[in-house]
Amino acid sequence: MKNMPRILSTLFAIVLIFPSYSIGREGERFSGKWVLIPEKSAEIGLYKTLSLNVRIEGEQVTLSQVWGGGRSFTDILKLKMDGSENKFPITNRVFPSNVFMGLSKSVGKDRIIKARWEKGGQVLQVEEIYPLIGSQGVSKISVIHTYELSAGGTELIYDIKRSTRKTGPEVRFVFRREGYRQAYFMKLGENWEIHGKLPEQAFLISLQGVTNSDGPHLYFIYPKDWSFTYTGSVFDFYKDKKDYLFKELGTPAQALRTFRNHLKGYVVWDRSVRTSLIVAFTIAGLERSVVVSEDMIPMVEKAGLRPVEDLRGRFEGKSDVEIYQWAYDKYWSRCSRDFIIWMGGEHGRVMKPGVADWGIYNKAFFSDLSTRVTDTEEYALADKLLGEMNPMSMVMGWHSYAKDLEREHVKLVSSHGHRVEGLHTLPNLSFSSQVPPTPGFQFKNKHNVVPGKTYIPKKKVYLACIQTDGLGIGAWLKPGRGEIPYAWEVIMNYHWLAPAMMEYFYTMATPNDYFIGALSGPGYIYPKAVPRDKLSPLIEKAREMMEVLDLKVFEIMDYSEGATVEGNTELTREVVEAYYKGMPDALGFVNGYAPAYTFTVKDGKPLISYDYYLSPTRTEKDVLADLYELAEINKKRPYFCLIHVREYSNVKRVKNILDQLGPEFELVPLDVFLKMAGNNPTFRERFLR
Repeated sequence: MKNMPRILSTLFAIVLIFPSYSIGREGERFSGKWVLIPEKSAEIGLYKTLSLNVRIEGEQVTLSQVWGGGRSFTDILKLKMDGSENKFPITNRVFPSNVFMGLSKSVGKDRIIKARWEKGGQVLQVEEIYPLIGSQGVSKISVIHTYELSAGGTELIYDIKRSTRKTGPEVRFVFRREGYRQAYFMKLGENWEIHGKLPEQAFLISLQGVTNSDGPHLYFIYPKDWSFTYTGSVFDFYKDKKDYLFKELGTPAQALRTFRNHLKGYVVWDRSVRTSLIVAFTIAGLERSVVVSEDMIPMVEKAGLRPVEDLRGRFEGKSDVEIYQWAYDKYWSRCSRDFIIWMGGEHGRVMKPGVADWGIYNKAFFSDLSTRVTDTEEYALADKLLGEMNPMSMVMGWHSYAKDLEREHVKLVSSHGHRVEGLHTLPNLSFSSQVPPTPGFQFKNKHNVVPGKTYIPKKKVYLACIQTDGLGIGAWLKPGRGEIPYAWEVIMNYHWLAPAMMEYFYTMATPNDYFIGALSGPGYIYPKAVPRDKLSPLIEKAREMMEVLDLKVFEIMDYSEGATVEGNTELTREVVEAYYKGMPDALGFVNGYAPAYTFTVKDGKPLISYDYYLSPTRTEKDVLADLYELAEINKKRPYFCLIHVREYSNVKRVKNILDQLGPEFELVPLDVFLKMAGNNPTFRERFLR
């Protein structure tokens, strides 16, 4: 894919900044400016902060300490590194590490300092002796200052050990190199209405997309009711585990001032024509511009931005297809052929363009065209756009809730051999795509099946639970996770779209959290709608992702012929055989969303469809009655009942329900469930005829 070289070059640039090279001169990697990490450092009274600047010139090191910001104290030492004495006159009485202690340096006297490299240049040690004045007179104090690089060279640890400090915590300050993993964050509000806060939110998201094109600079914490629930938790992960140092921005104007140099101009959209904002996102990516409503023009012009397109009045009285045709004629030739954005979802006066930063970052074309066949003009243009994309392209975002259905959208995408990666609310991808995983990190699933072991089921009803709709919008951060065996659908493209975020999920997993591949391909597809010559490459790409992510179970879903009740979600024998052939190492397959009715087994590897969909609105008593009734109808034991749990439920609720079942029922891990079912199939083989 065209975007992969871009991602790899970003990672390569990080390696160049902090190479693991042998030291040509002692202490060479100390050189440069270092900024404090407050949460890892001792408290600094009054001055609040400390920065370092280290310059190496031959056998001499210049060490500059700046305590504070506007109100500050600076200490500059030029040190000979041969262990001989360096003598410096005391010109200021300030005792900077703690000005709230009644201590003064003795002005007019000397500081005697010896400095040397240790551990092959990994440690700079400075020994200092000077007179210090307390309320009872002068005392001579000796201090050992130790500056040591972390193992990866990304942090500098500064310890102060004074001869007079006998108790208490150590005086330690931790720094990172200036510019290394420093970023900004903002908290977005809850209002997404066109005549409310949407103009401000859209402006910020467009700013994020352009700014992050030059590196991961701006991250958003979305409101608590956002469909992707993890933005706050991932933010903490980036801080605590990825060493990002974030500074908060409070207003759009402040954000604009901070990132002004990343921008070329602005695009004005028309509040009276909702679709104009979607077109504005396309232009923003191509022209490195922000989107603004009319009332925001004074703010951006004050910052010196120039207008690159003004859409006010341009689309008055025009249909969506006419508007998108205009955008196609003017901008399509410059847009990505690997990514396209469907800015759908909510409609009318509301828009939630969480994925817009990613589209802007990739110079993608934006639309919310209908994929319903009877909407002939919009369907024809949507079909044309998809037909001109590169093979296996990513269709990001989501269909419009006002125009068509999910199954119509995914069916058309699948018919071109592309894949969907939703939703329109997908946040911060322009940032997370540039955060690398920990060096050497490998994705390890929590497997329960022991190779070579035989699993013999008892005469019971065996249950296994799978959470719907991926990790990001489900119950991952809700109560109960880890208390019972539970399977989670993995958004497999995250391993390259947002590798550190995928690491976040894998490192949080408990022994009861089991990951499976989804959904039907390397992204969301309907296999029955995919042309035969395009299905095998898609399955092969999904198999590669399964291997990287250590996944042994794969989930299939096909609504190309309608939803469960009024349609046909069963799979053909031809489609099922394509998965068995393309994923020979899979332990088994699961199928459907609600009940889907296809069952088979091959070489001990079953394909099992869901027998139950646990709705979040179904009462606990009704769920129990449903499960007992299924067990009564399916009398043969063992009976394998696969349950799909809607993401709005949490694991605690599921556990409370299943705990009320009788001893005939047993909840087991999904891989054990499939292993037993593959060796003891009591279901009847069934395919779509």
